[in-house]
Amino acid sequence: MRGLTRRPRAILVDLDDTLISDSADGEANWTHAVKGAAAFAAFPVEAVTAALIREREWYFSDPERHRVGRLGLVNAYRQIVRAALVRAGVSESDRRDLEIAIVAAYRARADSLRTPLPGALDALAGLRDLGIRLALLTNGAAEPQRAKIERFGLAAYFDAILIEGELGAGKPEVRVYEEAMMRLGVRAQDAWMVGDNLDLDVIAPRRLGMRGLWISPTGVGAQDNDDADAVLRDLAAVLRLVRTLAPAEGD
Repeated sequence: MRGLTRRPRAILVDLDDTLISDSADGEANWTHAVKGAAAFAAFPVEAVTAALIREREWYFSDPERHRVGRLGLVNAYRQIVRAALVRAGVSESDRRDLEIAIVAAYRARADSLRTPLPGALDALAGLRDLGIRLALLTNGAAEPQRAKIERFGLAAYFDAILIEGELGAGKPEVRVYEEAMMRLGVRAQDAWMVGDNLDLDVIAPRRLGMRGLWISPTGVGAQDNDDADAVLRDLAAVLRLVRTLAPAEGD
């Protein structure tokens, strides 16, 4: 923990894979979706699955494709599945129906498995009990991200909620962090950002003078990490850390 001696006045919190599970078992979900579609049409399941994983990695590896794709995930998934079916040699006559079926099955399974991460909601409640103001920052389209927030009753924990599809800007754009701090009424030096994405949730906000805490559930990258002010496994660990610190200046 580098220089963390006082509690922050505010904490900005990421949503997906920081507060709620979103990408866990992603490959397993795609595999399940492909196998399910095989019950209705004959095609090379293993070849399609392997191609799909490669296409997905390629698609989201580019920052601009990632930005566009996350604002229209259904379309992005259909592009990925379509390319995988072509790569695997599935006939054109079968591709459209399979594309629709695979994407629908994937979304249904992923949604059914989505849940708050262990201890996350209790951690938010604990931080609020300490008088710390909270903002939720999430990239993605407005409708699905807002649906997650409503499904798990997250709005009650936050003083501000900023969704890329509603704000018209997403992390790591400076405007996002500055807007969050403005809504919370704090300066950068009085705020932390917490999340699982090292670039968006740690490095970018630290450039503005905030503290950046990286959530790494497996502990990967925890040793000798110079990019984060702390590397912790979950939000519960963030609360435990905050409790050890002296109150913020003036409290």
